[in-house]
Amino acid sequence: MKLAILSREPKLYSTSRLVEAAQLRGHEVAVIDHLKCNLVLEKGAPGIVYNDAPLEKIDAIIPRIGASATFYGTAVVRQFEMMKVKTAVESQAIIRSRDKLRSMQILSRAGVGMPKTAFTNYSNEVSELIDLVGGAPVIIKLLEGTQGLGVVLAESAKAAQSVIEAFHNLKARIIVQEFIAESKGADLRAFVVNGEVVGAMKRQGKEGEFRSNLHRGGSGTLVKLSRAEKAAALLATKALGLGIAGVDMLQSKRGPLVLEVNSSPGLEGIEKATGLDIAGKIIEYTEQLTKRKTKAKTATKAKSAPAMPDSQSDVPA
Repeated sequence: MKLAILSREPKLYSTSRLVEAAQLRGHEVAVIDHLKCNLVLEKGAPGIVYNDAPLEKIDAIIPRIGASATFYGTAVVRQFEMMKVKTAVESQAIIRSRDKLRSMQILSRAGVGMPKTAFTNYSNEVSELIDLVGGAPVIIKLLEGTQGLGVVLAESAKAAQSVIEAFHNLKARIIVQEFIAESKGADLRAFVVNGEVVGAMKRQGKEGEFRSNLHRGGSGTLVKLSRAEKAAALLATKALGLGIAGVDMLQSKRGPLVLEVNSSPGLEGIEKATGLDIAGKIIEYTEQLTKRKTKAKTATKAKSAPAMPDSQSDVPA
């Protein structure tokens, strides 16, 4: 298999582990900076030029698209899809997951448990917005935030009002979410590949920090998920159409509550916490995608091939 990993940083842990896992399985692999790809559009012949040469004969891609590069990164993934190249994560699924409001609407419709959440279009009725999620304390999140950035805990109604008004004055779009006190600064990260939870860890925020993100100094430890937690992670991933996902959940009195579904989850934290070869699982999944493609091509050729005579009477005179 000729595999391309879309990543801007070849030396990042996640990228280098995917390269290693692919090479161990005998695949040819290249790391491609998606922001340096030029897209060529013409009737019936979409193409991609990279380093002044067309990208050809690639069997599959694994997108590692950062939040800041979502627009162009998903355009590149979409171009590969148009070229009939299999992708471990589809372009539309990445777009759905990156829009916090849209993804939560999809999860809500699918019946996924989540903290009560409210959104408004720069309304002046800030106090009503806080009341909609059960009052202070509340969590306030930027819709475009990532890795714990743009997330604020407002412990009083007055503090919440000040933060919301400040964001609104900056024309920043936010969601307001209920604070789940019993989670005690910890959450669960379930790593899902091809409809299966392949690893899970509990992330605990450092002392005095309500955010558990590893990028914010949190720590990750191996955890065994309950049946309800596994079911929530799988339902959330399926609802967003993701082949690979990191599902972040809180443990609450009313069961697991999904916070976010990440379409490019990092591998370092989960592999070090669990000791599992998550990169290998992703490569296995990508192999299966290309096998499905080969089978589909074979079936199409079989349908289009002329029928062979199966008896003497079928042979034309």
